[in-house]
Amino acid sequence: MPTPLEILQRVYGYKRFHPLQEQVIDHVLGGNDALVLMPTGGGKSLCFQIPALCKEGLTLVISPLVALQRDQTSALKSNGVAAAVLNSTQSAGESEAVLADIASGKLKLLYISPEKLFSGGTAARLPTWNVGLIAVDEAHCISFWGHDFRPEYTQLGRLRQILPGVPLIALTATADPAIRRDILSQLSIEEDSVFQSSFDRPNLHLSVLPGQKRFERLQGFLKDHPGQAGIVYCLSRAGTEDLAEKLSRLGYKADAYHAGLSTEVRHNIQDAFLKDETTIMCATVAFGMGIDKSNVRWVVHWNLPKNLEGFYQEIGRAGRDGLPADTLLFYSYADVAGQLKFLEDANPERRDLLTAKLERMKQYAEAFICRRRILLSYFGETLEKDCGHCDVCENPPETFDGTVTAQKFLSAVYRTQGRATLRHCALILRGSHAQEVVEPGWHDLKTFGVGKDLKFEEWMEYGTQLINAGYAAVAYDRGMSLQLTALTIPVLKGEKTVPLVKYVSFEEKKAEAPKPKVAAADGDPDLFDHLKLVRKKLADEYDVPAYVIFSDKTLKDMASKVPQNSLEFRQVHGVGEVKAESYGAIFLRAIQDFKSRHEEYQGGR
Repeated sequence: MPTPLEILQRVYGYKRFHPLQEQVIDHVLGGNDALVLMPTGGGKSLCFQIPALCKEGLTLVISPLVALQRDQTSALKSNGVAAAVLNSTQSAGESEAVLADIASGKLKLLYISPEKLFSGGTAARLPTWNVGLIAVDEAHCISFWGHDFRPEYTQLGRLRQILPGVPLIALTATADPAIRRDILSQLSIEEDSVFQSSFDRPNLHLSVLPGQKRFERLQGFLKDHPGQAGIVYCLSRAGTEDLAEKLSRLGYKADAYHAGLSTEVRHNIQDAFLKDETTIMCATVAFGMGIDKSNVRWVVHWNLPKNLEGFYQEIGRAGRDGLPADTLLFYSYADVAGQLKFLEDANPERRDLLTAKLERMKQYAEAFICRRRILLSYFGETLEKDCGHCDVCENPPETFDGTVTAQKFLSAVYRTQGRATLRHCALILRGSHAQEVVEPGWHDLKTFGVGKDLKFEEWMEYGTQLINAGYAAVAYDRGMSLQLTALTIPVLKGEKTVPLVKYVSFEEKKAEAPKPKVAAADGDPDLFDHLKLVRKKLADEYDVPAYVIFSDKTLKDMASKVPQNSLEFRQVHGVGEVKAESYGAIFLRAIQDFKSRHEEYQGGR
């Protein structure tokens, strides 16, 4: 049999392996199971395709989508590999032809969905197929904790009984620690058989812009990417069609793609994009899984995604060739409200999980720390330094040495032994005797009450910053409890300093600030007028009087103080917790938009 390197060069035309590929291939060829975690574009498919061509027998590839199966088998056939699909869209004659090829031993790889595998007697035939390797693609679909949970995937553990002794390789580009543990458990893979490459995609630039005037902003973005292929992800089917129509009217080669289209239409649209006949694809999340188009130069999210897993997977469709690519997320609180509405009908446990993950997505959008650190920490990967290649790093906020604050918080995480949530740690540090603190005995910890100098809200804010920077991790499969990371102990030992963005309480700000002059209190009249327009748009959207959103007095104070982040926004007169949550991001982005168009304006800061 040829060696893996010979197959790589001869069949695929590549000179050398990507990092980790060769180790995985050798491991699998040794008859071992594996869980492979690689980013989109990292070469996951070769980790099972090359072993399939190096060994005797059929490799059974479990794949969730017909389009994905078709694309991968087409690519394999174009390389001269005997591959086929067995799915429900085939005629009886087509299925019989595939089964005949399996029986004769002609096929090397068979792509099949879990639904097809466990229906119509297919599973009963498996022992007769001379299966030498099982590959579970998009393995995160097996996990209840994942963003793309597919119940039919949970049956795949049965393959261990049906095909005993056959090595199994599971692969995914998006799995946080909770999902990882679930995959290992359900597929009976040992912990020491996990292969993980970095999830970092340094060629991707990360940025967020306010959701207001999205179309105008998108036009500006497209002018910076003339003729380049890109994807705009929209929340709704109607949204994809509306946006594609608007862009087409402006002369762009744009089309819409969503699950409501017929299979034939989707196939034609996808092919046009792959062939560069269409350069802009306005799509729902139904588009992109398994699309091997390497020259996508940008990805835009028209709406806030449901979670960071989905967001990461979708931006990963840009720059697969390793060349620079841009990602842009439009964000407004209305997007959050829309996503929360979708969750209303979910069962309580699932709803709590999805709400927590949506909150992390929101934190990414509102971040004033390196966005790449937030993204990587979510997947359990630590970044020692800020990336310098996101909009926050390019325009960083002021920070202070928060090492002592971080040590107190992380000590609470350490001493609660992975059982306390962010809220619990804040209560412990504040010295609260709430039942949720006393019942587990946390009031006896050395860290109990050591943070009384800070308010509960401050500890929640600083804890969130530490989680997003990778100093602690949220275990979604363990009641959202906080866990230690590789960065925790060096901080506790005083070997590492931690910068934090300062939280300024309303009371402190009020006590320190001198009484402003009347003219200064009104702030810039043009900014005030701009904020009134934003308020009117919101009032019209929610069908309420303008003052219900914010009073003129609040807008004038906003125009005077010119808040730059959510903490400063809370210092504005008339802004309470609920309104800060509901409208803060919208008005902060409006202020940033105004400032970007009036660069000479300093706002008295």
